[in-house]
Amino acid sequence: MTRQQLIGTGFTAASTADDVLAGIDLTGKNAIVTGGHRGLGLAATQALRKAGAHVTVAVRNPAAFEAIDGVEASQLDLLDPRSIDAFAERYLANGWPLHIVINNAGIMAGPLYRDARGYESQFATNHLGHFQLTLGLLPALQAAHGARIVNVTSGGHRLSDIRWDDPQFTDDYDPLRAYGQSKTANVLFAVELERRWSQYGIHAFAAHPGIVITTNLGPHLEAGETRTPWLSLEDYQAMGLVDADGNQIIDPARERKTVAQGASTAVFGATSPLLEGHGGTYLKDNDISPLDLVGKTDFHDPDVRSYVVPHAVDPESAVRLWNLSEDLVKH
Repeated sequence: MTRQQLIGTGFTAASTADDVLAGIDLTGKNAIVTGGHRGLGLAATQALRKAGAHVTVAVRNPAAFEAIDGVEASQLDLLDPRSIDAFAERYLANGWPLHIVINNAGIMAGPLYRDARGYESQFATNHLGHFQLTLGLLPALQAAHGARIVNVTSGGHRLSDIRWDDPQFTDDYDPLRAYGQSKTANVLFAVELERRWSQYGIHAFAAHPGIVITTNLGPHLEAGETRTPWLSLEDYQAMGLVDADGNQIIDPARERKTVAQGASTAVFGATSPLLEGHGGTYLKDNDISPLDLVGKTDFHDPDVRSYVVPHAVDPESAVRLWNLSEDLVKH
């Protein structure tokens, strides 16, 4: 029997991060948000801080972070294993328990790029970097005596299972398939985190934020920090994401969300008591996503809904990915 079943939280696709935090006091709690300096990450950071949490923003260039009271920035480059270890060591040296981690930072569908170890950059950034970071933070998570880890994934997970025979795309690179693989990895990582670490009171979720376009797109089609120049304005219009002028269309029921709405599901996963006993699941629209046995991948279809597909929550694949990831981060 699948654990991917709606539980009826009372929240909707239109709920914001502040909405899901209403009545929740995070005073005395510590949180880390990777990429918490802009877009969805910044919205999550601001909401957690407003609820009383102390937030550490993990960002490649801390000097670029505009100061917020109760929020500090710490250097992290998810493509650099030494930077990841240094971040974890700095955090542990503070002696602070860690109650919330939102693994939010990521890149999407760029040209082929490899890190220093030769790993494909989307898999390395979106999954392996967060895998190494989360494992490095385990002592602080244990010290919290009740912690949540949220991996920000995407409906794009349906574009690809893990390419077990060639996860680094040594042949036949496809930017969207590589992105899909990394987003599947985010979900499988949450599944296996729950199985392994729930004994420590640490629970994990994967959260789909919906489709959030943080800028007026125009001809360059910049979404957040990611440029997708092979998609035309007409492509975005066909997907029902922008109007004739390139402005984002907001329609939460069809996953077209504002930043505050998009950040809500990760914040919900990180804090809501409604999720007690439901760890290791994929969240969508501030609830647990039903399992999608059809799994459409045509995102030009305006009626596609990003429910979770079976390959992303398969427990055997989750174990296999964990073992593969441990081997990869050792090198």
